[in-house]
Amino acid sequence: MTKANFCGRTRRELLWQTGCGFGGVALTSLLSGDGFFSKAQADQQRPVPSAYLPKEAAKAKSVIFLFMYGGPSQIDTFDYKPNMVGMDNKTITVKTFGRGGHRNEGRIVEPRWKFKQYGECGKWVSDLFPNLGHCVDDIAFLHSMTADSPIHGSAMLMMNSGKILSGSPSLGSWINYGLGTVNEDLPGYVVMLDPSGGPISGAKNWSSGYMPANYQGTILRAKGAPLLDLQPPAGVSRELQRELIDAISENNTAHMEQRAHNSELAARIKSYELAFKMQQSAPEVVDLAQETQETLDLYGVGDPKTDDFGRRCLLARRMVERGVRFIQLYSGGSHNDANWDAHGDLETNHNLHAGRTDKPIAALLKDLKRRGLLDSTLVVWGGEFGRQPVAEYQASTGRDHNSYGFTMWMAGGGIKGGQSVGTTDELGAAAVERPLHVKNLHATVLTQMGLDPNKLSYFYSGLDQKLVGVEHVAPVQELIA
Repeated sequence: MTKANFCGRTRRELLWQTGCGFGGVALTSLLSGDGFFSKAQADQQRPVPSAYLPKEAAKAKSVIFLFMYGGPSQIDTFDYKPNMVGMDNKTITVKTFGRGGHRNEGRIVEPRWKFKQYGECGKWVSDLFPNLGHCVDDIAFLHSMTADSPIHGSAMLMMNSGKILSGSPSLGSWINYGLGTVNEDLPGYVVMLDPSGGPISGAKNWSSGYMPANYQGTILRAKGAPLLDLQPPAGVSRELQRELIDAISENNTAHMEQRAHNSELAARIKSYELAFKMQQSAPEVVDLAQETQETLDLYGVGDPKTDDFGRRCLLARRMVERGVRFIQLYSGGSHNDANWDAHGDLETNHNLHAGRTDKPIAALLKDLKRRGLLDSTLVVWGGEFGRQPVAEYQASTGRDHNSYGFTMWMAGGGIKGGQSVGTTDELGAAAVERPLHVKNLHATVLTQMGLDPNKLSYFYSGLDQKLVGVEHVAPVQELIA
């Protein structure tokens, strides 16, 4: 069938007869140098020149955000509190604020795992992470993180977008807006979810907010078809599909000439082109048969306990190699003990999730390093908040949420490893030395990517909107090598 024949039919007829639907890809491609935008649109979408730091300041090319959804306990993982040993079940005065509201006292649950020292830096790490412990000289720990909300939904949005309310672009959207894409055959922003499901608030966590829809994250699956509805239906050749996409693009472009500010239409036009290319590139990315058995074993692929997260960590490395800017992996999904939200049995919960992630994360750091990629890849680990040092219920070891002081870490991408920044009090209840806000974390990520966090802006609703907000926010200078 010729292109002329295609153009003689309505768009609905074409899509119905060919079954050509690209699912979630339709609004996720990056628009760069394609001629689909008017000059006014292009100017609006381009970051202001002052948003870029000097070229030598850009230490990282990609970000891998390992999101431990639910909130891992800092004092049971990386924030060593030896003075708490022997205080189990002692009732003390301590101010806490979680889903149970404000409290002034609680029953201590001392750390449930022993700690050991690792590396030249002598970092104390819990027995939950025996593999990751061997990587501490490459890791910088942030022990004094704080956030604005102890509630999952709003805390998730803050960690991902810098705001506790929905509607703002996520970190990955800001990075791709500021830097553009490297590989035009793959999305610049990829999200890989836990098999148990997505986190609370769902797609709001990887939304492009008020930016054009093409900057939002694309969900990629670790097994099977990487994207749903990506492959054409039986009987539709690549040549036929090419003619169909050209016809759709021609009609959509003509339609958009009178609607210059319709970013979703512009994104849709480009998305068909990206999806067409991804039919060949995406399956190659997830084809782990190209990896050696030694590499598969390193990540724990094939072991029922570590297979899923190991696959996703390995895919993250493969995407970094192919120029994907921002990759986010979720450990934990859905609700309750399907994630790190240990309100009941702390030991069962953290043994499960740390057991699934420790080996794959250590493998990711080691594999990136041996391939010369760690220097240009910024790896971030953490949840939306931490957990309290006291029990939530009268007869359990579970801990409530804690946004007053928790631990995250960063590695690679120009980060100076083998150090710890900030401290919490003797119980790990609140940050006391060098308190750091989520905005400081975001500012550090943008800085390492060569973007000025206080100048990178997008004009919306009469204001120059920024990821870090209106007031000046400094990156964590101690981390920058």
